[in-house]
Amino acid sequence: MTATGLPRAREIAEAVTDPELPMLTLADLGVLRGVELTGDGTVVVTLTPTYSGCPAMAEMRADVHRGLTAGGFERVRVRTALDPPWTTDWISPRGRHRLAEHGIAPPGTAPARGGPVPLRLEPPRAQVRCPRCGSPRTEELSRFSATACKALRRCTDCAEPFEHVKEI
Repeated sequence: MTATGLPRAREIAEAVTDPELPMLTLADLGVLRGVELTGDGTVVVTLTPTYSGCPAMAEMRADVHRGLTAGGFERVRVRTALDPPWTTDWISPRGRHRLAEHGIAPPGTAPARGGPVPLRLEPPRAQVRCPRCGSPRTEELSRFSATACKALRRCTDCAEPFEHVKEI
């Protein structure tokens, strides 16, 4: 393995797109946690799923493996790291911009972790701006959309429906 092996492996892994949000790379989504090169030339990629039951994880692992072997890396291992757990705060600014470009409202700041957990009898009301017209006057139509990570909303000003990546 040459000295350029690790940067090239990182470049390939960072270019893999998310199967559910194909406008985002795994790096944009914050799922790609690390790329290492071991002494025997094995590329080790670490992914953190958006949640423990994420059905796209198997496809992500396969796409990373396929991309690296196509890039000339013979030994590839994709490992999963559950700690620390993924949060929507890990979505890059570029990723948030790409979501909005595609009509999907990016998530706001994730709920704070640690300390006392407030007991709520209903979900907190989210202030989500319409990705099409920018209006803050939107309403939730369904807590779930095409994937469990997204909610379906509608803008009450422009009347356009849109998806919103929920804060985790």
